[in-house]
Amino acid sequence: MKAKYYEDADLISWKVSKKPFEYAARSGDFVVHYSKDDEPVLIEILNASKFLKEANSMLPRKIQKQVLPQEVQAAVAHKISK
Repeated sequence: MKAKYYEDADLISWKVSKKPFEYAARSGDFVVHYSKDDEPVLIEILNASKFLKEANSMLPRKIQKQVLPQEVQAAVAHKISK
């Protein structure tokens, strides 16, 4: 599995398979690209900084620090405050 953050688009992309994708389905800020066998190939999260902030706020403080290091938390907070 390979993940990448695209700052200019505020997008997280997770490649979960090496298969080529045939089609995509969007639900809110999530886009899932599927192979012709209907298996997920690529998952994208649009408005990633908002998603990370909301997801992180649901976790206990101890876990927040483990999941998102201070540098990442600061970068997300900066992106959101723009």
